[in-house]
Amino acid sequence: MTAPIATATPSLTLAQALIARASITPDDAGCLPLIVQQLEPLGFQPEWLPAGEGAQWVENLWLVRPASDPNAPLLVFAGHTDVVPTGPVQAWTSPPFEPTLRDGRLYGRGASDMKSSIAAFVVAVQEFLQAQPDPALRIALLLTSDEEGPATHGTVHVVQTLQQRGERLDYCIVGEPTAVRQTGDMVKNGRRGSLSGRLTVQGIQGHIAYPHLARNPIHQTLPALTQLAGIEWDQGNTYFPPTSWQISNIHGGTGATNVIPGEVVIDFNFRFSTESTPEGLQEQVHRVLDAHALQYRIDWVLGGQPFLTQPGTLLEAVQQAIADETGLNTELSTSGGTSDGRFIARICPQVVELGPPNDSIHKVDENIALRDLEPLKNIYRRVLEKLIAD
Repeated sequence: MTAPIATATPSLTLAQALIARASITPDDAGCLPLIVQQLEPLGFQPEWLPAGEGAQWVENLWLVRPASDPNAPLLVFAGHTDVVPTGPVQAWTSPPFEPTLRDGRLYGRGASDMKSSIAAFVVAVQEFLQAQPDPALRIALLLTSDEEGPATHGTVHVVQTLQQRGERLDYCIVGEPTAVRQTGDMVKNGRRGSLSGRLTVQGIQGHIAYPHLARNPIHQTLPALTQLAGIEWDQGNTYFPPTSWQISNIHGGTGATNVIPGEVVIDFNFRFSTESTPEGLQEQVHRVLDAHALQYRIDWVLGGQPFLTQPGTLLEAVQQAIADETGLNTELSTSGGTSDGRFIARICPQVVELGPPNDSIHKVDENIALRDLEPLKNIYRRVLEKLIAD
């Protein structure tokens, strides 16, 4: 088991420096140049791959350290420097972009999601290369400032660029906060897909006292919604829970109490397993709505396909590194929302998400326990060591 750590560590110092930069999405606020400064002396070659325009201009960084053997496996650490807005600053115990140590914890926006992870894997790489100056492993960092926003000009853009030039990724560790109680107790070896729809059902607006002269789309739609809510879309599998369909918003009516609305708009979302496909889910929804003779349209948005990393070289290295560092038998999970792992999985067969506890992410007074930071760095370093030992 890992002993308690002193507070003054390179990982903590770098995490504090990153948190101090107010990188509210999509603004990087200078985080990426700081990381280049840390790793360029070790032979990392930065490639800037910005995308977007105007307020959606996004800084993306592909930072690679070649190996003597150009065919050596490539391990990528992936993450994002952008953070969500702070919310009411006055609600914070200490300013969100002034990293503060208090009661054994580091406070600040991004402390858990995910500047501490970035600091941990940067320092892990430094320590690894100091001990192994010429490993049989290529190492890269894929970093963006667009994960917390629309995610249209960040990792997806970098992946498309790498795909177009035939870049091969063998392993990827995404530093998303995945733990529940302590670093290492849970990692994500996949994520469910996300498919959203906006259903607009047309009726005929009219006076509420003369319903025979109108057609209430809310009344018409309710039986179809009830049927959709009761469908078993699939049963899931060993790695994924059953696919879930949920309504998030319903909008209808003019605001007056004596008017039958002319339309109703329903927002819904599927979180789907590898047992379902977007096409199959769409067909099933349309079949139900058609059976109820609704006048409707649906605007579909595929947020991401599901991905899964089966047990293999990377998962074994991660599980053993966690056990060696913490004594934990880590739990594999595909729960939670989407992440940039869904894009990276297009060009990388083994993607694992591994980071600190996620109980404070996106909250006021976001924080990470100091006892979770150093073990995270050590786990990342141990994974590197195990990959060259295999």
